[in-house]
Amino acid sequence: MTINCKGSLIDLSTPKAMGILNVTPDSFYDGGQYKDEYQILSQTEKMLTEGATFIDIGAYSSRPGADHISEEEEKKRILPIITLLLKKFPEILVSVDTFRSEIAKRSIEAGAALINDISAGNLDKNMISTVGELKIPYIMMHMKGTPQTMKSMDQYEDLINEINLYFSKKVAQARQHGINDIIIDPGFGFAKNVTQNFELLKNLELLHIHNLPILAGLSRKSMIYKTLNTEPAQALNGTTSLNTIALLKGTSILRVHDVKEAIECITLINQIRVS
Repeated sequence: MTINCKGSLIDLSTPKAMGILNVTPDSFYDGGQYKDEYQILSQTEKMLTEGATFIDIGAYSSRPGADHISEEEEKKRILPIITLLLKKFPEILVSVDTFRSEIAKRSIEAGAALINDISAGNLDKNMISTVGELKIPYIMMHMKGTPQTMKSMDQYEDLINEINLYFSKKVAQARQHGINDIIIDPGFGFAKNVTQNFELLKNLELLHIHNLPILAGLSRKSMIYKTLNTEPAQALNGTTSLNTIALLKGTSILRVHDVKEAIECITLINQIRVS
């Protein structure tokens, strides 16, 4: 199972880590930490050195209830960062976390390699056709509503079946627009309460009916720290535990704040599989 990133085939039969680089002031865990070029480059170098295959840059906070920002503001935040990273790390594979087609287009033109869309095209009718024209890998996530409304949209009759139906429709739409490399993200924490998040993780292998790589974004999320009655800053051990389960259920990409620990998970799970 491979995806083509800027002419290089990335083999996802061995799971990979995607390091998170938030350039928003209000992300739930690391918002506002990376304010200048030195901090951004230092954190990126750290994640690459620790083994990240991808660096995922987000300039629009998608935490529940986050403030909406304009397209112009998102563009102003993210494009200089892509340019900065490509200048320092020419071989870097930058993933751009955006639901806006114009941001996607401009980001790829600036040197990004793939698009990570929390809405799978639902928040911008031009996104899927734009990605198809760009001929790049596309991460599509399951979510209902918007970051501002999703907390109130966690009603499901059958969570897993509804997520699978959603992806069946979205994958078909993407294929019609010529998107070859698709990764599905079930959207832990997006329009799902804590109980539903654990139900999703418990049944994650049922998403393999699409025969596509799965990305799991569990890092320091509320399903962990609310269950453990702690805070995001103390949720690394819980993240590692749930990442291990996700890997055992066939996850191909772990999207994480803490790359070193994710790579250790991947290394240990791989050792189980070869022994």
